[in-house]
Amino acid sequence: MRAMESFDIAVIGAGAAGMMCAAVAGQQGGRVVLIDHAPRLAEKIRISGGGRCNFTNLHAGPANYLSANPHFCRSALARYTPRDFLALLRQHRVTWHEKHKGQLFCDQSSDAIIDVLRAECDAGRIVWRRPVVVEQVSRSDTSGFTIGTSAGTIAARALVIATGGLSIPKIGATDFAYRIAKQFGHKLVDTRPALVPLTFAPHDWTPYAALAGVSLDVRIATGDRRTGGEFDEDLLFTHRGLSGPAVLQISSYWQPGQPIRIDLLPGRDAPAELIDAKASTKRQIGNLLAEWTPTRLAHVWLDTHDVRADARLADLPDKTLRRIGEGLSQWTLTPTGTEGYRKAEVTRGGVDTRELSSATLMSERVPGLYFVGEAVDVTGWLGGYNFQWAWASGVAAGEAAAAYARRP
Repeated sequence: MRAMESFDIAVIGAGAAGMMCAAVAGQQGGRVVLIDHAPRLAEKIRISGGGRCNFTNLHAGPANYLSANPHFCRSALARYTPRDFLALLRQHRVTWHEKHKGQLFCDQSSDAIIDVLRAECDAGRIVWRRPVVVEQVSRSDTSGFTIGTSAGTIAARALVIATGGLSIPKIGATDFAYRIAKQFGHKLVDTRPALVPLTFAPHDWTPYAALAGVSLDVRIATGDRRTGGEFDEDLLFTHRGLSGPAVLQISSYWQPGQPIRIDLLPGRDAPAELIDAKASTKRQIGNLLAEWTPTRLAHVWLDTHDVRADARLADLPDKTLRRIGEGLSQWTLTPTGTEGYRKAEVTRGGVDTRELSSATLMSERVPGLYFVGEAVDVTGWLGGYNFQWAWASGVAAGEAAAAYARRP
């Protein structure tokens, strides 16, 4: 057990936002301690992007984020952009590639990003305390923060909470940030899983369970113009419901009890094309639909509409063809839930940003207390946006905490 140690800044949470924040604060002259409870460093970075880390998105901007306070993220995102992070990677000779819609991945493994952050922390002479459990946090107006840990007591003028949200508890996610926020009088925006597969009632999903593994490009939407979202992405059928980028994206907008709307044939007027084909071909409907969608989906779709796959188009009433086509273009169904935090990539909601400074991420209630990254109510789209928020919010808080700690 160590005697009490004193620092200018303590950062709790050595993930993407925490390491970035600590590195920036340390390189600006602050004496920084970085505390984390996990035995393995930055596991969420390590597993992201299939082990390649989708570390940012070239198109990241305020419109790609959800929050009860939608303008909050503007300042930090404007001051630290994807190109700023790319410049950092160039300094460390890390190479990358663009995969889809501005999504950038490492050419190497995700460990390359962790190594960059560790090197930046080393450049800032960061003191590491891990794996260490934080047992209590207190504050006085005269001496700042006192942090009781399993390895001793730490004093710091400024405290940054970078412990993330509730997503993927098996790699160490906890509600620590929310408990600290409430302890110091902060409000929380209700939390729920986001970027997560959607599930359906077993009896409703039985006809589609056999499609597990089938994927196709769709247009998916939910909600209205003010609160909803719409995406053109890939959909994946699972045994319990729907996944894939399209569903992960829309899950952040979906509200319990709300339907989702899926166009399985974007760009086609399916009802009209089916009726036109009836007049011009003697083909079976199953064969035609199998050219438009995966064969397994075409056959299951016809089964659910009580139409034989070997029925000739010419023998089917226009009304039946229209019903099949409209269903494909406007499939409307209501999820019963999600796969929960165990499968969610991020947590929506968190520390209410209306009580934080958008420029510094500091609490407006408690001087010297900062919240960054996924802990706060800023949730990005799928595709590198949440990492960009981690970098940007970490830089903003790191610079501000270093300046705060220098004050007489």
